[in-house]
This record gives sequence, C-alpha cells and structure tokens, in this order.
Amino acid sequence: MAKKLIGVDLGGTTIKFAILTENGEIQQKWSLRTNILDDGSHIVSDIINSINHHLDLYKMSRDQFIGIGMGTPGTIDREKGTVIGAYNLNWKTTQNVKEEIEQGTGMQFALDNDANVAALGERWKGAGNEGDDVAFITLGTGVGGGLISNGKLIHGVVGAGGEVGHMIVKPDGYLCTCGNHGCLEQYASATGIVHIAQDKAEEYEGNSRLKAMIDNGDEITAKIVFDLAKENDYLANTVVDEVCFYLGLATANLSNALNPEYLVIGGGVSAAGEFLLKRVKQNFEKFAFPTVRTSTQLKLAELGNDAGVIGAASLARQFVNAD
Repeated sequence: MAKKLIGVDLGGTTIKFAILTENGEIQQKWSLRTNILDDGSHIVSDIINSINHHLDLYKMSRDQFIGIGMGTPGTIDREKGTVIGAYNLNWKTTQNVKEEIEQGTGMQFALDNDANVAALGERWKGAGNEGDDVAFITLGTGVGGGLISNGKLIHGVVGAGGEVGHMIVKPDGYLCTCGNHGCLEQYASATGIVHIAQDKAEEYEGNSRLKAMIDNGDEITAKIVFDLAKENDYLANTVVDEVCFYLGLATANLSNALNPEYLVIGGGVSAAGEFLLKRVKQNFEKFAFPTVRTSTQLKLAELGNDAGVIGAASLARQFVNAD
C-alpha cells in the first residue's frame, strides 16, 4: 500500500498539519494555536500530541507513514535537527526538535527553514511546475525566500542561503531589524509598505483617502494601500509604484545571479495579484540581463496557506530509499 507523509508548518500564531499522499495530495489537514508561553516549551509536545491524537482519530498506524517534515522559523541545524533563535516562538536557546519528535511519534523527522519549505511546496505542487531552478520570495510581515538550483535548496555555509529579504535595494535606506539599512524587507513586506505610506503621506498635500486615513490615525494595512491604489487613489499608487520598483530591482538581481526558470512571489502581500505582478514585471524587465529577461518567468504563488505543509511533507520523501 502506498505510504503517506506528514507535513507540519510551525508559525508564531498557528501550527498547521497535513497528511498527504506520497505524490503530495493533501488528504487531511488541521491546525493548532501556537503556545509560546514558558519560552515556547509547550510547542514540541503540542506537535507530538496532536499528531498522535489524529493518527488515533483516523485509525492510522505509524507504519503507514514515510515520515514527518516540518518548516520552522529560526536558525536550523538540519543534521542535528535543532532550532535556535526563533524569537517569535520564544525559542532563545537550542531546541532538540528532531530527537524529541522522533521519540514522541516513532517516525523519522526532517526540518528546514519555513521560507525554504514554502519554496519546496510551490516548486512541487504550485507555480514552480517541478522545475529544477526555482526562486521563491514570500512577502508577509517580513520578506523571506527559498532558492532551488539543480533541484536542490541552496542552504549556504551556515544555512543563510536564500535570505532574499536582506538584499540591499536602497543603500542607507530604512533601518532593518538585522542592523543594516535599506533591506528589501523594509520596502516590500506588509510592515514596510505601511512605513512607506506613512512617510509619503507626511509630504503629500493633495486629496487622498489614504492620506486622510493616516492623518486621522486609522489603522493602515498593506491590503488597504493596494485596495485604494486599485481605486486610483493617487498617494496609494505612488506607494505601490515604490514597492514594485524595489521588488522589480530585487527580482532582477536575484534572477541575474541564478537565472531560475520561475521566480515565484507569494505571501500575504501577493494577494494583490496581477495588479502587483504587472508593475513588478515592468521593473524586472528594466533591470534584468537580456537573456534573463526572456528566460526567467515571474509568477504568483498558487498554493496559498498550503505551501508550508506541502513543502514540509516533501522533506520526508528523503526517507523513502533511506531504509
């Protein structure tokens, strides 16, 4: 009988789980609130208990599974299966995730960075069309990425490969949480877009609903900025133009270095759809090397919230021939 995979997508607010076929089709999925209290000490046991509970619920046995894969924030040692520095999980010290989950579930376990895992998901079942060379940028609260070359994730020497959010797009620009100035994350993330909008509103003197909302102290989100831009709000459109300029520059630089078949843009901000993609493409074409311009295709992500669990499950496929 064909064996199954378990994918776990560990985030700061939610832990998503899925049971998938070996071909990546989701059969069951569920989620839990992430309990980050007590230095995140409940997280691993919550994951173990939830997996065991659902296997009992679905009357499934351990030997029906190839293994478990998980995407997590933080700095990962893939060999040891440890995570450190995942501050949104309150994990300040080294967590022995692999050892604990293998002991607690009786299954083999693999993990990687959450953005890398989402890239694997999009490559396997989404916009990447199982291409050997796929770059993925995710635009959320921050900007993450995953780079796949010759069918393999680029991890770099200490696992920092694919930190596309920290490409400098504006020298001496906004201060980033990493300590540098002008990182892409500060211009193309949901929080960065609001920052640009607030700065532009201070200088703008014309009529604009966006300006009125900011001046009034209303809460502004990236979605509101894009929605107003679609309604031809002048100030909102100047914000979107600036965001797409930096994104176009970053995607061109990335593509000039790697020449992927597909460069996929995902994350919450990508919900702006073709309105975003069209403007990013215009800037990409301006900055891309001629042969890259015609061979690398920019696409929107297709899997939404499922990219993480699908990509995580794909990590467990390495165990198929390992036994």
